[in-house]
Amino acid sequence: MKSLGKKPDGARLERMRASPLWTGHSFRNQHPIAPGLRDTAAPKPTLSEFLCGGPRRLPKAPLPSVNPLDGWRKPPDTGLRATWLGHSTVLIEIDGHRVLTDPVWGPRASPSRIAGPKRFQPVPIALRALPPVDLVLVSHDHYDHLDYPTIQELARMGVPFVTSLGVGAHLEAFGVAPERITELDWWESHTLPGSELTITAAPSQHFSGRGLKDRNATLWSSLAIRTEKHSVFFSGDTGLTSEYTTIRERLGPFDLVMLEVGAFHPSWGDIHLGPENALEAYKLLGGGAFLPVHWGTFALAVHDWDAPAETLLALAPQHDARLVMPRLGEAVEPSRAESVTPWWREVDARPAPKSAATEPEPMTLPKAMPWPVD
Repeated sequence: MKSLGKKPDGARLERMRASPLWTGHSFRNQHPIAPGLRDTAAPKPTLSEFLCGGPRRLPKAPLPSVNPLDGWRKPPDTGLRATWLGHSTVLIEIDGHRVLTDPVWGPRASPSRIAGPKRFQPVPIALRALPPVDLVLVSHDHYDHLDYPTIQELARMGVPFVTSLGVGAHLEAFGVAPERITELDWWESHTLPGSELTITAAPSQHFSGRGLKDRNATLWSSLAIRTEKHSVFFSGDTGLTSEYTTIRERLGPFDLVMLEVGAFHPSWGDIHLGPENALEAYKLLGGGAFLPVHWGTFALAVHDWDAPAETLLALAPQHDARLVMPRLGEAVEPSRAESVTPWWREVDARPAPKSAATEPEPMTLPKAMPWPVD
């Protein structure tokens, strides 16, 4: 199946083996995590929870969104603007450059077109309608971050990619020209030729793999996006670790911090943040405007679809967190962002259309899933 990607080999594999994170057969996290990527002290979600779900794992109707083209008609006055397009996909405009993070336009977080977690929220703009993108960032190779049909289309556009060690093998298999791929180990940087735009890979605590036998065969990273005037942090997928302090010291301060807040469960241990740990990570990173990502698009856990947003809204004042939570497709300049309006509540305030889904499709427990999506 082409969507599974390709195993690294040759010079790429040799470079991976030279990484201090390489164990001899796979990559490792900086800090130990529980076997099976879960906290054995926390109760697992029941099979019934995963197969049947709760009444609010999906919204009653599509979420409010706006056409981002309206916001993109002129450059940002401050030089920095972000447009959340769903899940972990954000278009960052930073001092004359456009950077796209973890682009996913496909209908499922899956290698299959007919099975696997299905998108409940459409992207507010077609991929082909995007303005010219200078750089695409891919944090790791899970299906809800590295999407086969999306990469195929971006490959035809000739845009360059920056990603983690080993992930370039998948990109090449999906049609991206080798000379347009830059792979980074943690703390390595790449500057876009002819510009001051620099991308630095930084630690995260997660895992990788697109099949049953390639666990941690490629690296996972957080990423810093920097120019002389602005700095943005993108967490990718990660748990909470002390490395955020080191990231702040080496790459901060940040004008905008994008942290993953969705698809979490206590039994999954330290491989996802969730909203509470995201606020702790935010403090370690030294603050800035906080744009939550990794929610509002796929039902990848058993919590209510809006639990991340509601928890952040309730707890942010206790952490002095400056939340930036625009509607999907709404271009926002972080330094000018106003107080958060809980726009997502509009979904419950209006009748659900007859075509709206009522429950996510059946899922098995993460440890037994035939493909990793988070």
